[in-house]
Order: sequence, then structure tokens, then C-alpha cells
Amino acid sequence: MASLINTEIKPFKATAYHNGKFVPVSSEDLKGKWSVVFFYPADFTFVCPTELGDLADYYGELQKMGVEVYSVSTDTHFTHKAWHDASDTIKKINFPMVGDPTGAISRNFEVMIEEEGLALRGTFVINPEGQIKVAEIHDLGIGRSAKELVRKIQAAQYVATHDGEVCPAAWTPGAETLAPSLDLVGKI
Repeated sequence: MASLINTEIKPFKATAYHNGKFVPVSSEDLKGKWSVVFFYPADFTFVCPTELGDLADYYGELQKMGVEVYSVSTDTHFTHKAWHDASDTIKKINFPMVGDPTGAISRNFEVMIEEEGLALRGTFVINPEGQIKVAEIHDLGIGRSAKELVRKIQAAQYVATHDGEVCPAAWTPGAETLAPSLDLVGKI
């Protein structure tokens, strides 16, 4: 399997439930800003609302960082609205909930479970040029952490604006970075 890192996102068009309306969303909407595409298996399930609720809690911080979030499942936008109306946890969501009933977007990001018609838990951080900079895929039973996602985006944004610097493990803003060079080999 080839890596999606540094590849440009493939074109797509879909409908999302967002702020009480059904709105069109396309791959073009992801360009020009940092974006997160957050795949999950299905609405009205168990781990999914815990992840989406956690992500909703960090959405304001992500917005301040210039990041838009798009949650995606193979449910329809109608199902997203019904779930939003029925669940106190999902009511917290202010980011677009994209419907992918054909599985086209899930296939574009290589997270589709064909035999189940569901997406794996996939998180993709996309830079303003439309390139995938972070790709993380989990099995269905393993939930993700929005706090760790924020840290990864901070690192990706730092590296994008500081040529020649890299962020070591567990790096956070303000911490020391590294400048790879021949002199650094074997010193860490």
C-alpha cells in the first residue's frame, strides 16, 4: 500500500449537515486553509460519539489555528441531521458533518471497509495546498484523541513555516526543535 503522505487530495463533491442546513462540500473547500478530514464508521454508534464530542470540544482551538474540520461517515447528510437532533453529545458539533453514502470519499482516502460499507477511523491533516501531511488510521474499536490531533497540527504548521527545522517526539509549541545536519547524527 502506497502512502498518502504528501499526495494531493482527490476531487470529491458531497452534502454535509452544518449549522442547521444541508450544504455542498467539495475537495476545493479544503484548499487555501488547513483542514482535518475525520472519518468514522457510523452515526448512532458507540465510540464515534465520544470521538466527535471530544473533537467538538477542541473545535474552537482548531478554528483559532486556522483549521476547518470535516467529519465524514458513509451515512447520509439526513442521518447526520437526525443524529445531531437526537444526541446531546452530537449537538455540540459546529463543524460540517459530511455524508458519504456512496463511499467515494472513503475510498479516496483509502479507509473504506468494502464488505461492511463503513469507513475505518481515519484522520487526515491537509495543508492549504491540498496535500495530506498527517494520515492516521485506527481499527474500529480504538478511539482517537483530539488533544493529540491539535499537537500534530501545531507541529505540521510549524514545520511548514520553519524551513530546515523538524519537531521531535512529543513536541509542543515553544519547545526546542531540531535542525537535521551531519553534525547532529548520533548526538541525540
